[in-house]
Amino acid sequence: MKTRSCAVAGMFYPKDPSHLGQLLEDFFSRTVPGGNSLGIVCPHAGYVYSGQVAAHAFSTIAPDFSGTFVVIGPSHHGYLTSVSALPWETPLGIVDTDTEFVGALDIGVDELSHVEEHSIEVQMPFIKYRFPRSRVVPVMMGEQDPAHAAVVAEKIVAAQRLTKRDIRIVASSDFSHYVPEAQAKDGDLYAIGALTTLDVKEFYRRIREKRVTACGYGPISAMVSSCMCMGARSGRLIRYGTSGDVSGDHNAVVGYAAIAVM
Repeated sequence: MKTRSCAVAGMFYPKDPSHLGQLLEDFFSRTVPGGNSLGIVCPHAGYVYSGQVAAHAFSTIAPDFSGTFVVIGPSHHGYLTSVSALPWETPLGIVDTDTEFVGALDIGVDELSHVEEHSIEVQMPFIKYRFPRSRVVPVMMGEQDPAHAAVVAEKIVAAQRLTKRDIRIVASSDFSHYVPEAQAKDGDLYAIGALTTLDVKEFYRRIREKRVTACGYGPISAMVSSCMCMGARSGRLIRYGTSGDVSGDHNAVVGYAAIAVM
């Protein structure tokens, strides 16, 4: 069976299944499970830096969830928006793709563009560990402007209505990149504030105003818009941190946020 092979195992997260499982267990042991988010914002850096924040995001989804995760990540290699229909490998086992949902999504399949993209891959071990019966729909966004994000959201909602799937949406994104920690916190938290009221237009405006270098603002916007169509009414910041919390270097940090949309 052809699968999408791990590209960043051993770099972004442990390649050894035992080590990876122990690390994820430790992350989730430090969270307080609760709620049933329709969508989350989750970072995609190396687990040593952002894994704990990611676990806080996933902990807002009931652990017995067995539906479909639509995982939207930004393209870091210049590819256009596409979807993957292959099962995805993780050190913990295969994550099956919901091929019926992929077929209903009306977004072109392009496996080549997904081969080296880490923004989606780093979410897969969390899903396999925490929600072993779930399937995924990997969506990579190239264009991230408001109009394109709105189209992606419309396609997700239409596919959900057609397939009747129980879905949760993961927007994979880090926030500010390689700026002083005070600047990162100021800009990131300002932009995130617009998400508490699910105001996508204001989110884009605040990113522009503060020049926040979030890499997945399009996936975040598509996730929020999709969840609003499914009944979401608010967003909540669960945890914010930076790479400086781990490295001790506060002069050039990357920001990470766990955000729940309910």
